[in-house]
Amino acid sequence: MLLSQAWETYESDKRIEGFSPQTLKAYKLQSGLLIRFFNDVQLDTITTDQLKAYLAKASESLKPASLAHRIRFMKSLFRWSREEGHILKNPATKIKEPKTGKRIPKFLTEMEIEHLREACCSPMEKALFEFMFSTGCRIGEVVTLDRGRINWSNRSAVIRGKSDKEREVYFNIRCEIWLKRYLDSRVDRDPAIFVTERDPHQLRHSYATHLLNNGAPLDVIQSLLGHEKSETTRIYAQLSGSIRQEFYRKYF
Repeated sequence: MLLSQAWETYESDKRIEGFSPQTLKAYKLQSGLLIRFFNDVQLDTITTDQLKAYLAKASESLKPASLAHRIRFMKSLFRWSREEGHILKNPATKIKEPKTGKRIPKFLTEMEIEHLREACCSPMEKALFEFMFSTGCRIGEVVTLDRGRINWSNRSAVIRGKSDKEREVYFNIRCEIWLKRYLDSRVDRDPAIFVTERDPHQLRHSYATHLLNNGAPLDVIQSLLGHEKSETTRIYAQLSGSIRQEFYRKYF
């Protein structure tokens, strides 16, 4: 089986399994890079040493996190190929991801949030800003949100997160006002709440930081953000300088 044929079959299988469109889009890019390096060769001719050479070349320009993403795709593709019987031996089995240090997510200060809020002009911009900030949703969760998923009576929305898992998020009165103004200004029948290509992911980090600064427990923040692992949420514990100063003054 050619490398290009393996990718096409792999993509179809993973779409059926429920892989997100974002993941498949990213993996398609990785498959293109793999084919460009090896040419469209037979899958079973690729060796472990060749894969290591491919990664060594990539490591010259990629950060460890990007290299790790490339390796995850590669291991997934060849593991699937072995399970499906397209190859007898998986050449990516012993290839390991590079160690990556956990980076503190960037976030906006309350002053920057207010400046950004003032910079929003149209009803859509204001509604999008308030919804992102008051719910802490991921970008992919917002762009797939439909009007029918909004519960106006308790200012909540049911969103579909990673691995197609659903959770309920909540928004404040200011967000409700701008959402209604924005939707009232729409003349189309598109069920989607927002139609935008912007990606203000810092609002999600700012949302978590705001909760932390106001005393919310980490397990509560984990639930609201939809994190599967508590370790992911604990990153935000490093963000709040004001809380650290408060405890320093209290106990030192």
